Amino acid sequence: MSSRLLGSASPLARYLCRSQQVVCPSWRAASTQTQQKVNVPETVVSTLPSGMKVATESIGSPTCTVGLWIDVGSRYETANNNGVAHFLEHMFFKGTQKRSRNQLELEVENMGAHLNAYTSRETTVFYAKCLSKDVEKAIEILSDIVQNSKLDEQEIERERDVILREMEEVETNLQEVIFDHLHATAFQGTPLGRTILGPTANIKSMRRKDLTNFIQMHYSPGRIVLAGAGGIDHQQMKDLGEKYFTHLGRTDEPLLERDVSLKEPCRFTGGDVRIRDDLMPLCHVALAVETCGWKNADNIPLMIGNMAIGNWDRSMMGGKDLVSGLAVRFANQPAAHSFMSFNTNYSDTGLWGAYFIGEGPRMMEITDYVVREWIALCTKITDQEVERAKNILKANLRLQLDGTTPICEDIGRQMLAYGRRVPLEEFEYRIDNVNAAKVREVCTKYIYDRCPALAAIGPAVAVPDYASLRSEFYWLRL
Repeated sequence: MSSRLLGSASPLARYLCRSQQVVCPSWRAASTQTQQKVNVPETVVSTLPSGMKVATESIGSPTCTVGLWIDVGSRYETANNNGVAHFLEHMFFKGTQKRSRNQLELEVENMGAHLNAYTSRETTVFYAKCLSKDVEKAIEILSDIVQNSKLDEQEIERERDVILREMEEVETNLQEVIFDHLHATAFQGTPLGRTILGPTANIKSMRRKDLTNFIQMHYSPGRIVLAGAGGIDHQQMKDLGEKYFTHLGRTDEPLLERDVSLKEPCRFTGGDVRIRDDLMPLCHVALAVETCGWKNADNIPLMIGNMAIGNWDRSMMGGKDLVSGLAVRFANQPAAHSFMSFNTNYSDTGLWGAYFIGEGPRMMEITDYVVREWIALCTKITDQEVERAKNILKANLRLQLDGTTPICEDIGRQMLAYGRRVPLEEFEYRIDNVNAAKVREVCTKYIYDRCPALAAIGPAVAVPDYASLRSEFYWLRL
């Protein structure tokens, strides 16, 4: 089963699930007219007696995606059991009281379905893609693996070796590695600074008791959303939720009121980590500042700023005629290979920054390009640049909801974040109400004269030292 190792590696996590829950009164007044003008399926939400949420969007297709979005991830672990959430994700597919591992795999294949899962820093997800006529079977299988997994000792030993091999493979993916290092230096000594896979020592010592304790502590109905999209009926989903998830028990815990005893607060420390290897052909750098959590209204201007910076690599055409200022600088610098802007949010904090690659001897100049463009967001971004970024953001919002699986992911993730699905029209309304002055104001708040976090791997001798880098985040003007 695949695992997404970046806190918000999915584009949907970056763009769709990090806006403030509070809606301004003017939007509420306009919402009725908007609903009359647009033909969009409604996201229907219900709460079962157990406390579990059921959220669906029916689009009348012959296929569907259904899944469980659970408010738990590596952030809820301790130093001693770091890696247990991901370990559990693997173990849930290794047999239940009702099905052996082979029976489970055969049953899914016979339906022509696709069963998968992933673990992030704050969420664990199990989902199935299938024909609409097989919805009940898919939900029954999901309920079986989450509630009745055997967690057999022999399977634990086998999966231990699988995870250790997976960790070795991840070490070869420099983007995964550098983002882990970025989190480690940004959130030093806190759960967000730990990796999702956990340290090797923890994986080697993980026992069945560690897994069962984690399930008992975190897998409660009030922290689970049963989401579905495609050819499904909401009432049917409600009935299936009540029918198959009775063993999760009952809880009165509201979905959005997370138990502070289960999740430690995470402070942003900043700093830098450099892994120098002069034998590598290119230097990889991730640079970020601390921003805000999902529900903060500042996220919309930050997303627009992120779109204004953009992305670029050598395969793209263009040079001085590119629209993004940073892309122009990179395109005209032979030593620069690529850059990617990111905006990763968690429930109470976030990282906004760029991941860029270049040739070692010119990394001081390349890093300077990035910081200069960030400061330009704070001081001189124009209305024309903001309008372009807003159009790109709105296009991304819609283009990335193509298919039942991304729609289902959007539903589940937003239900965990806000307890509701934020309509695209509401996002667009908020985006349209941001101007250049607002982008400058918000970017100044989070970027200008702030301490960054930096992670570098490769021939990093020319990457600016931290004191020099920090001095680039403000301008001295007479």
